[in-house]
Amino acid sequence: MPTVTEWAERLPDAPAIIGSSATRTFRDLDRNANRLVRALRRRGLVDGDPVALLCGNRPEFVEVVHACQRGGFRLTPINWHLTADEAGYIVNDCEAKAIIADLERAEMARQARTAAPLCEVEIVIGDTYEAALAAESDEPLEETTPGTTMLYTSGTTGRPKGVHRPPAAERAAAVNIFGYDENGGDRHLCTGPLYHAAPLAFSLAMPLAWGAAVVLMESWDAEASLRLIDTHGVTHTHMVPTMFHRLLALPDETRTRYDVSSMKHVLHGAAPCPVPVKRRMIEWLGPIVVEYYAATEGVGSFVDSATWLEHPGTVGKPFLPEQVIIGDDEGTKLPNGEIGLVYIRSPEAMRFTYYKDDAKTASAFRGEYFTLGDVGYMDDEGYLYLTDRSANLIISGGVNIYPAEVDAVLLEHEAVGDVATIGIPDEEWGESVVAVVEVRAGVSPSPALADELIAFCRERLSHYKCPRRIEFVDVLPRQDNGKIYKRVLRDRFRDLATTAERSVAAKGGVS
Repeated sequence: MPTVTEWAERLPDAPAIIGSSATRTFRDLDRNANRLVRALRRRGLVDGDPVALLCGNRPEFVEVVHACQRGGFRLTPINWHLTADEAGYIVNDCEAKAIIADLERAEMARQARTAAPLCEVEIVIGDTYEAALAAESDEPLEETTPGTTMLYTSGTTGRPKGVHRPPAAERAAAVNIFGYDENGGDRHLCTGPLYHAAPLAFSLAMPLAWGAAVVLMESWDAEASLRLIDTHGVTHTHMVPTMFHRLLALPDETRTRYDVSSMKHVLHGAAPCPVPVKRRMIEWLGPIVVEYYAATEGVGSFVDSATWLEHPGTVGKPFLPEQVIIGDDEGTKLPNGEIGLVYIRSPEAMRFTYYKDDAKTASAFRGEYFTLGDVGYMDDEGYLYLTDRSANLIISGGVNIYPAEVDAVLLEHEAVGDVATIGIPDEEWGESVVAVVEVRAGVSPSPALADELIAFCRERLSHYKCPRRIEFVDVLPRQDNGKIYKRVLRDRFRDLATTAERSVAAKGGVS
């Protein structure tokens, strides 16, 4: 796989990073990475030292990534939506010797350092960063050492943990499975925050490795993404299913205003995609939608549009035989068609550990396999299907109900902008199915609409799966990567049966 340095030699003046206010050519990126390595070494960092990064989607983020990759440092990008205390926990836990932050987050970085006694170096982009680079040579480094990246899990339960990999896993050869022009020149639109695993891998590392320019979005907006595709002739992008739904919700005149014919591949993952939503995306853009199943901890499967259309709803076949299995709680493989936990194989040479948490690491593994709590099944042809996360499972009347299935049906209704189905305590049923709905612009919530949505579900789903109640909210709570915080909703509506304050709602029977 080519390196940024090789592209700097082959296509020195070609754009590597296109930001909203600045662009970097491959030569710029290569030289600034060299300068930053020297600046960090001058400040006492040596091979293996950890570096924390608190920065928005801007060219300097990419320079830090590549400096760490060639300087032998272990990089931990930090979610800048966290509080200073939460960021401080990560800076301390990863044992960072240096923190690099942009000016907007400099105060947050300063506060985070107070919780991290090992972090003695602070460099601020827009302040001390530029001077630090200007003081160093941009010539090729006399010595390079491959660095690593340690990302932190989202921490939906307890404190987030660093996912630590051996150097061999970091240096594993990448295959150009998404069709980048190997002579360079393609353009990839980065839609998500680079501190997340998927954008960092699929919207930065992979496109730059094949000479594609990365167009950075500072924050995602449906129409803005189409405008950037049109303006820059974008060929590739990575999205999550929520983005698909928001794009399809745009008025037809808005979507047709922009030329998206340059697109070659749209990669998506991170959450189950409702079949009707994905089908509409393929109808609109053509058979260029590629789905993967993976996580910070490992990679499972992928599927192209043609195969998906033959097997709607699948997330594909595993990359390698037995790379993914369906098992019970103990990891015992289940027969095809039976729903269970999804396990991904992680051989010894590639195995991750949760940093400084042997117990959590051990609890994730069953032999060579680990699970993230996703639930699904494998069909007789070896195609993997996801049903939901085990944490989202609703058990009502002793029957398992997977909220993603209900969400997918409700998203087909023209009044629904977005939805999250949850289970709330119920004395009779154990849990009751409640759909929390964010309506589309111009639609008014009402008891009549709630009744209509329940009836809509009952026409398409077994009645025991259907919501007994519809709750309307102005905005669904979201993580910064687009996923809905179902845990927040469950907490909010846990006492729904006894709470006096109600949003507009309607009850539906079960038969």
